[in-house]
Amino acid sequence: MAWTPDDIPDLTGRVAVVTGANGGLGLVTAHELAAKGAHVVMAARDQEKARTAEEQIRARTPQASVEVVPLDLGSLASVTDAADKIRAGHEAVDILVNNAGVMAMPERRTVDGFEMQFGVDHLGHFAFTAHLLPALLQADRARVVTVTSVARFRGRGLDAKNPHLDGRYRPWRAYAQAKQANYHFGLGLQQQFERAGVRAQSLLAHPGLTNTDLQARAVREGGGGWGAALSEVMAKRSGMSPAEGARPQLRAATDPRARGGELYAPRYVSNGPAVRRPILRRWDLNKRIAELWAVSERETGVVLGL
Repeated sequence: MAWTPDDIPDLTGRVAVVTGANGGLGLVTAHELAAKGAHVVMAARDQEKARTAEEQIRARTPQASVEVVPLDLGSLASVTDAADKIRAGHEAVDILVNNAGVMAMPERRTVDGFEMQFGVDHLGHFAFTAHLLPALLQADRARVVTVTSVARFRGRGLDAKNPHLDGRYRPWRAYAQAKQANYHFGLGLQQQFERAGVRAQSLLAHPGLTNTDLQARAVREGGGGWGAALSEVMAKRSGMSPAEGARPQLRAATDPRARGGELYAPRYVSNGPAVRRPILRRWDLNKRIAELWAVSERETGVVLGL
């Protein structure tokens, strides 16, 4: 039988942090975790949307235990403040879902000068995870789930000398680079955990084609061209609902049989039930992970190692 949120075990006493929890896949993820008893920290930039999302969760699940923490992944200062606030309130974090992201936007820079998609989708999460690491290691068997995309296959590899695509920016090229970075980050973090001999696990998920505001926003902002318009049309016509699209990351975060280093995705690439998919390992995978780590630590000034 297909896996559904009904299969999520009791999470009472667990603490879960979900980035981008104020809408789309993040909101579904936050609600399902809270419905199973977890205390959910909704880490999000838009506080008005976050408060509305919190009200929606409480309306559907009155006993839900949730809190909202401001998090702007485009600001390293905000990332540090959010992680510090979470650690001050929670000695251990059992689940971290690195869900938030932007897609195919016009060329922009974060507060710290990073290309926006690489900065928000990867570097912000890299630093956030690093700052939360002490709390994650306090949990019995923490899980970090990083959300990637099939767009990772279009990534051309990270240019360590020009990770922000100066003079080479294209909206979809930047998105592919960011999603490929998510993929390599998830695998690299699992390597870090294994080398250190800790019980924490790092997993990957991708939602397939899901009809959320991600596509519509890319169209509104005008950066993705005809590709964004096509993506929006396809998502509306044949995309899964957010409830369905969130299942891979929920399964990666909660299935007792899931293991570090695994990838969960729709069975039929863009659609279908959440299943474990094979990790396609290029011959230079470890080299790419090492390069990403070096660039990430250099750009953020944050060391993520055990």
